[in-house]
Amino acid sequence: MNQKPLLTVEDLHVAYQGRSGPVPALRGLSFSVGRERLGIVGESGSGKSTIGLAILHLLPHTARVTAKQLRLQDTDLLNASERTLRTIRGRRISMVLQDPKYSLNPVMTVGRQIAESYREHTRASTREATRKTLEMLEAVRIRDPDRVFQLYPHEVSGGMGQRVMIAMMLIPEPELLIADEPTSALDVTVQAQLLVLIDELLQRRRMGLILISHNLNLVASFCDRVLVLYAGRLMESLKASELSSARHPYTQGLLACRPLIDRAQLELPQLCRDPSWLDGPIDYRRGVGA
Repeated sequence: MNQKPLLTVEDLHVAYQGRSGPVPALRGLSFSVGRERLGIVGESGSGKSTIGLAILHLLPHTARVTAKQLRLQDTDLLNASERTLRTIRGRRISMVLQDPKYSLNPVMTVGRQIAESYREHTRASTREATRKTLEMLEAVRIRDPDRVFQLYPHEVSGGMGQRVMIAMMLIPEPELLIADEPTSALDVTVQAQLLVLIDELLQRRRMGLILISHNLNLVASFCDRVLVLYAGRLMESLKASELSSARHPYTQGLLACRPLIDRAQLELPQLCRDPSWLDGPIDYRRGVGA
């Protein structure tokens, strides 16, 4: 990229302390992201969500995080104080979590939660925060925002709850949005609507995006670049448009496991894994074992 990256991650390791010793979750991960759409794919447990949580220092105390570099432009995130991190979370980097049922406060109206997010970072008045919240609800295409403002999380549908989460994360106008499976619990039609919405907001605000997903087809069509993770290690980095011609056997295996609708399949292929992928050097530019 010609432009200076928004986020730079170099040699990121995350390990959880287990009964028999440390359990690695991320193994020497390095990447950068600018004002673009970066997709991260891999199996469940490959460490995708851990990346976003590690960047924002939201991992539990049992996690040990080390890196050569973890920077948001000129800000050192690795050694940042909690006070500095509070100014970054939401204001400069926002993260949309997987399921709004577990992310929204059940005893606060959705409007109050969005307004609180705005006031926390801008010190706006209650009236100004309410006005901005209604504008944001309208921006994420929620009908009758005045009514929805007064609803509690259990009173909104899954699709509407996800739009509320997006509104809450975008209202402080961050530089980078981390979206962790933002469409996983939604039907195909609502998924498409949300992706169009996210794309419009990204372009309008010139933000960067890290999209974490299991859906390879979605990532290939929506993102600019893709990182492929296996057991916390980067297997391949390539343009999203080239995902179908990936060279690493793990990425090829993920692609082969997708169900096909144009012909019958008695069973899906099994994904073969090679333990040497975690030990041998990898040429990240080519995405193949050296």
